[in-house]
Amino acid sequence: MAMASGTDPAERTRAVRRAHEAFLTEGAVGPTVRPVVADSWRRSADARVAQECVAPIDLADDALDAYRADHPLAGVMPLFRELLGSIAHDGAHLLAVCDDLGRMLWVEGHTGMRHRAERMNFVAGARWDERHAGTNAPGTALTVDHAVQIFATEHFNRSVQPWTCAAAPIHDPHSGRLLGAVDLTGGDHLAAPHSLALVQATARAAEAQLAALAPPARGPRVALTALGRDEALLVTEERRLRLGRRHSEIMVLLAGHPEGLSGDRLALELYGPRADHRSPVTLRAELSRLRRLVGPLLGSRPYRLCAPVRTDMSLAAEELAAGEVATALRAYPGPLLPMSEAPGVCRMRRDLEDGLRQAVLSGGDPELLRRWAQTPWGEDDLEVAEALLAAHPPHSPGRAAPAARVRRLREVYGLADPAREDGLREDDHGDATLPQRCHV
Repeated sequence: MAMASGTDPAERTRAVRRAHEAFLTEGAVGPTVRPVVADSWRRSADARVAQECVAPIDLADDALDAYRADHPLAGVMPLFRELLGSIAHDGAHLLAVCDDLGRMLWVEGHTGMRHRAERMNFVAGARWDERHAGTNAPGTALTVDHAVQIFATEHFNRSVQPWTCAAAPIHDPHSGRLLGAVDLTGGDHLAAPHSLALVQATARAAEAQLAALAPPARGPRVALTALGRDEALLVTEERRLRLGRRHSEIMVLLAGHPEGLSGDRLALELYGPRADHRSPVTLRAELSRLRRLVGPLLGSRPYRLCAPVRTDMSLAAEELAAGEVATALRAYPGPLLPMSEAPGVCRMRRDLEDGLRQAVLSGGDPELLRRWAQTPWGEDDLEVAEALLAAHPPHSPGRAAPAARVRRLREVYGLADPAREDGLREDDHGDATLPQRCHV
């Protein structure tokens, strides 16, 4: 919660504002700032979020309509409106629902409140993850994967500080995959305990309805989610278990090798050239601890998973192999265990990402190229940016943003021609003529 019972909101606002200014000038976070907020400020600063900015628009018009109509959370929007709609239309609140990348899919409420929110681009289609908008309830809830309140001056971006919000993440009830978040935004009164409890209860109700709308396949239900997260999530019939990083690596490797791995091979996949005479002992200790967590799911001789485990990486790979690039891209929330340095995991991560990227490039679909270019792992990809520009016809209004991205990336990578005013040469028809593409 943002404030303890009995706290004066005005005094709290002033105290956090002073701490915020001190952080911006000195880089230190004072004790008046909650740890969840302090960590978010650091991430926002690392991402170089501007102090006075509006969130960028990622989706608009037909692209927005098509994307949200196909999104799993579209099926539970009537529930959100039933539980939170009356609150959102009371003139003091907004109901917002975003996807797992922080893109707002629906923003609803009283007309006056929506008009106020439009000034900071708190609108459908805008990107409100921390990397683009700084500390805010939906963006921070997605990052830390639990419900949060963000009170007034706790927002990193000063443009958002007049607002207070509470948000909770929503997961696929069968795989555990993060689908997005539900948010209430309004005034200081939302810092009270009821708002946090309300969005948490709404998120749980949405997950229950999603489970009813799409019952799991028959047989043991074991799912492993490891894309876009450093700690894998194991979901069984009885529980949800967040694994440590080493255990996540072991589970991913075993899931990727259903035939099983010998101790030597598993050690090689985990430790690579770093393996020494101590590695087998270390590995046995890790496996012993993992077995205490997952029980009979982990077998030995060879080490293997003793029940079918559905993984999000296999789902994305299967859709890609079937030529369903759009579906594969939707099933890919990010690289496999992105911080892992285990050689076997790195190879699996690279194979899946390279396969997706190449499929997006070779298809030439402007919408898929744009989606890839707007992700954290694709926003600095010059070849994708050039392909996106080439996918737009000459004189198309949609060329402006891709052209600007190409110019910026060519400058960043030292490929810009200083003799050209804007880094792209215009031919006689006004069409940008690009040099040979370079994959960075």
